[in-house]
Amino acid sequence: MSEVHRIKCGNGNCYIIENGACGILVDTGKKEFLQRVIDACRQYNVKMIVLTHAHFDHAENAAQISDMLGIPIAMNDRDCDLIKSNTNQGLSASTFLGKIVLSASLKDFAVRTMREFKPDVLLNDGDNLSDYGIDARIISLPGHTNGSIGIDVDEEHLIVGDALMNMFYPTVSMLYHNKEEMLESARKISKIGYRIIYFGHGSPKPNRRWA
Repeated sequence: MSEVHRIKCGNGNCYIIENGACGILVDTGKKEFLQRVIDACRQYNVKMIVLTHAHFDHAENAAQISDMLGIPIAMNDRDCDLIKSNTNQGLSASTFLGKIVLSASLKDFAVRTMREFKPDVLLNDGDNLSDYGIDARIISLPGHTNGSIGIDVDEEHLIVGDALMNMFYPTVSMLYHNKEEMLESARKISKIGYRIIYFGHGSPKPNRRWA
């Protein structure tokens, strides 16, 4: 069985999935938290980076951590356009709080740049990470971005990136590139049944009906 360890990086989260022998880093955080994430990785023999999506607050450290630890970067290819610029997939918001978060995000997108990288592994719905030492399955969760994915660990823990959010309260994603896909991904998560949900922003909560 694997455990999921949360690495708090400001208002965002990275995670390490580990089984006592090796680990996988899920998301890499902003550059301000590079050393914190590296220190955590060195405790668990991390073999791979998996990006839930390629917004800078989840992927800004990917190239540096990959180089420092000598490990591959994995993600869905539908988010590769975001590596060059996070403005390549437009975002919208419906709620008052969502519009505040959107405004702040767009300002960051305009000034933050990631060191570009090419993913070593392209992940798709149903792929298993057992080749990298962890029994976990990839779930496609588009909507927040085109290539958003989740990681289902031991049918107990589900890391969802920003497909759902708990920034102020547990909810569907407050920001979305495609609202209908975002809602469908939220319904997909609900139908999975019991899991502990690990958000890109906020503390874990049990799965429930999201949309």
